[in-house]
Amino acid sequence: MTEQLSTPASTMRREHDSLGDREVPEAVYWGISTLRAVENFPVSGRPIGKSRSLVWALGAVKYAAAQANERLGLLAPEKSAAIQAAAREVMDGLLDHQFVVDAIQGGAGTSTNMNANEVIANRALELLGRDRGDYAALHPIDDVNRSQSTNDVYPTAIKIALQVDLATLCAEHARLIDAFDAKAAAFSGIIKVGRTQLQDAVPMSLGQEFGAFAETLREDGFRLRELLSHLAESNLGATAIGTGITAPSGYRETVIRELSEITGLPLTSAANLVEATSDTGVFMLVSGVLKRAAVKLSKICNDLRLLSSGPQTGFGEIFLPAVQAGSSIMPGKVNPVIPEMVNQVAFRVVGADATVTMAVEAGQLQLNAFEPVMVDSLLESIGWLTAACRQLRTHCVDGITANTAVLQQRMLESISVVTGLAPVLGYAAAAELAKEALATGRGIAELVLERGLLDQQQAESALSAASLAGLG
Repeated sequence: MTEQLSTPASTMRREHDSLGDREVPEAVYWGISTLRAVENFPVSGRPIGKSRSLVWALGAVKYAAAQANERLGLLAPEKSAAIQAAAREVMDGLLDHQFVVDAIQGGAGTSTNMNANEVIANRALELLGRDRGDYAALHPIDDVNRSQSTNDVYPTAIKIALQVDLATLCAEHARLIDAFDAKAAAFSGIIKVGRTQLQDAVPMSLGQEFGAFAETLREDGFRLRELLSHLAESNLGATAIGTGITAPSGYRETVIRELSEITGLPLTSAANLVEATSDTGVFMLVSGVLKRAAVKLSKICNDLRLLSSGPQTGFGEIFLPAVQAGSSIMPGKVNPVIPEMVNQVAFRVVGADATVTMAVEAGQLQLNAFEPVMVDSLLESIGWLTAACRQLRTHCVDGITANTAVLQQRMLESISVVTGLAPVLGYAAAAELAKEALATGRGIAELVLERGLLDQQQAESALSAASLAGLG
């Protein structure tokens, strides 16, 4: 970007806006509005061109607007065709490098919208055989932005981008669920001691434990997919504050129909455009569900780390795949690095949720100026969670094995089966047997038979680990 701004004067073009004239590099498609934004917002170092789904969505909105404007007789067919062709190139990713405005920006997304308008206008001019910057022939605002405002273009593009990326997350999340289901089936016959509050509780199977991991993720999968319908509502046609000023009659319905066809998404028009323009609560809803999914995934990773701890002095009940050496000083040490990575993704998502919450709250009157930080936070959270699910599945869950020797030995030594005696002998008598077994190191069954409390068959039935685990 620095190189482009220091281009020799001989390769510059002069552009004009309401603040005056500026020189813009001749080689770029963006124009004076984008130039000012680049100078004003050197913040994150992440240009919007890095957000593929957002740029794709912006291209789709401009494509649909050109079609709608042409159908309504507001845009000449030649101009419309050039704008649509340029917008299609934006959608196809051919011009991502021209979307140079920083993701974090003031102006409620105006800089992003103008970056799109200028890139599409100058590429369209080129397709028409005109020079870049020849806005008398085709204008970024009068033509590319016709019947639109940043305040309906930008949130609509955000919602489309979120739907696209959420669909990818849902698919990867579902694959992770399948991986846990597969392990649940593989471990179904392996009995172990379940724990509550990190203390021995009652018998269960390792398959039940992994099945619970799968089910808790499945619940989040439902919640994530539900978000798609909430994001289908658009305020396109609302223009500045929802009154539809400068948008002709019929535009709202036409542009939504065109955009739905272009994106393949079942988009609908908001019932109240003023409300839809000022209310950004849907982004807080998305963020909250992402936080829930991240926190629950992190909890599962905590359990995986605990169950695999050791290998000699920890729980050591499962083996995680060894994916890299774990220490620069302790030879042979291997750490649970994949679950640790997922934990950190969750921490970041929780922080992003706080950011989105504050940004939603900060909206004033007919507009929320802080959608840029919302979309940056949400797309990052979705992207990171998608990668975390993929890596957890391929580099961890798929390769988990059971330490059957340790699990069997623990069950032989465990007094957890004593709970099976409570319905037969009563809670107090069972508690006394548990205390004696712990103090003497003798088995529960041995003590029951010695005291004549039950016969052999009764004792085996009451103390069956498989039955107590609900497997028999």
